[in-house]
Formats: sequence, C-alpha cells, structure tokens
Amino acid sequence: MTAVTLTSTTPRLAEIARSLAERPDEWLHRVRLSADGRWYERLHHDDDHEVWLISWLPGQATGFHDHGESEGAFTVVLGSLEEREPGSERTVGVGESCAFGRDYIHDVRNTSAAPAVSVHVYSPPLSTMRRYEETADGLVEVAVEQTEDW
Repeated sequence: MTAVTLTSTTPRLAEIARSLAERPDEWLHRVRLSADGRWYERLHHDDDHEVWLISWLPGQATGFHDHGESEGAFTVVLGSLEEREPGSERTVGVGESCAFGRDYIHDVRNTSAAPAVSVHVYSPPLSTMRRYEETADGLVEVAVEQTEDW
C-alpha cells in the first residue's frame, strides 16, 4: 500500500460529513435497507465534492478498495461499522468519522447485529475506484470501476 498523505481538504470533508450527520431531517426519510447489498444514494454533487448516504445490513461490506484520485471521509450516523486496512481494524461508532487521502485502501463492513447508516464525502467527486483481493502475499488489484459502474 502506498503512503497516504492527508491534505487540508481532508478535515473539511470530515466536517461536511459530520455536519450533515447532525441534520437527520435532511436525509433520514431517504434511507432504505436492501438485503441484496448496501443501499446508497448520492445526496449532493458539484465540481468540488459529492455526498453519499449508505445503509448497511449486518454482514454487508465494501471489500478492499480505494477511491482513486479522491480524498474522502465518512461519519457513522446509526449503528457501527468496522474499517479494515491491511493489518489493522477499528470500529467506527455513531458520531465518529474516518478521513482518508488519495489511494487509501480499506474495507468497510457492518459486523454488528443491527443495521448501520453512514454519510460519505469525496473530493473531487469519485471517477474511479480500484478493487483489491486479499491474498497470502497481500492485496492484489482485481478490478477498476468507473463512475458509470455505480
């Protein structure tokens, strides 16, 4: 994994996610749960950043991925999520945020017995995401997704 450099943009993204998380009247009515996979909806998009609302049923996960040239942050607004980097993991609970720089590789999953909801912010807006598979020798890139794939 490449070293991740946080810029002055990253704390701003975390603040946008936290600020929206504190205003559930603006997004709570949009949340859906799907047994077929994580449900997500883009709430905002402009040239600077985009905001996504994601719901997670128990056991749903992203798999290891990065966000290409985008920096990002997410805040958990309901339940808890586990964020895994190669070799480490942490639980992110209600009101807690995670911010990351470009090329940051992680897996986010709901390991609890209850649904979870999170707000995600990316800048610039996502254009590519690389998917990775965990092997005995480390992570191996297995796919590149473009905007039209999600």
